Amino acid sequence: MTSLATRSLLTSAETAEDASPEVRTLAERVFHQLQDAIVRGEIAPGSKITEPGLSKTYGISRGPLREAMRRLEAHRLIERVPHVGARVVQLSMQELLELFDVREALESMAARLAAEHMTKDEIAGLRNVLAVHESQDDLKRGEAYYQREGDLDFHYRIVLGSHNKMLMNLLCDDLYYLVRLYRTQFSASGSRPHRAFVEHHRIVDAIEAGDAELAELLMRRHVSASRENVADRYAAALEQKAQTIG
Repeated sequence: MTSLATRSLLTSAETAEDASPEVRTLAERVFHQLQDAIVRGEIAPGSKITEPGLSKTYGISRGPLREAMRRLEAHRLIERVPHVGARVVQLSMQELLELFDVREALESMAARLAAEHMTKDEIAGLRNVLAVHESQDDLKRGEAYYQREGDLDFHYRIVLGSHNKMLMNLLCDDLYYLVRLYRTQFSASGSRPHRAFVEHHRIVDAIEAGDAELAELLMRRHVSASRENVADRYAAALEQKAQTIG
């Protein structure tokens, strides 16, 4: 199955096939800069973004910028709104809860499959990721638990360890950046980080023991706790915003 993001990237590649390597490299750099700014909340959810504004901010021409924006749209981080233009995605509370419901179901399945299929080297790599996380100053202080994307993301590695291509398409491609946005902004800081880190270790223990049922249960509880935390903090942010406007 070809994912939405993959199809969009293929379209982008076809559109830019005559572009120079320099232009493609520039578009890649701007894509990562914008993606990181959106995920970290430096560009707020719901913010309108324009090509002239971004072109001025990043000092690039419209061609590379349009390619970067197409990729952001493919990763569900920006959306096109009729009569408004492009803006950073902002889920409603209902949409956010639905996203985490899907995540709970699929990631718990991924953990179960990981317990059945992860190799010793893959498990060792997962342990190494946690060791890197443990060395982070923000986690040591109990202030935050920021995970870089891809191979340094605990959840990403679990999904890869499932060895299930359908789950990889859904969780590492279609939904990954949208989930990561809300995890980073509403679950990676506050009182949650240390507990989440301990839960990660328990999940790896279950996977290493080959206990698929326990791995699935622990991941389900872990994502459910994250869901509650994110929902509470998101609701508080919406209330604060409403008070500020009022």
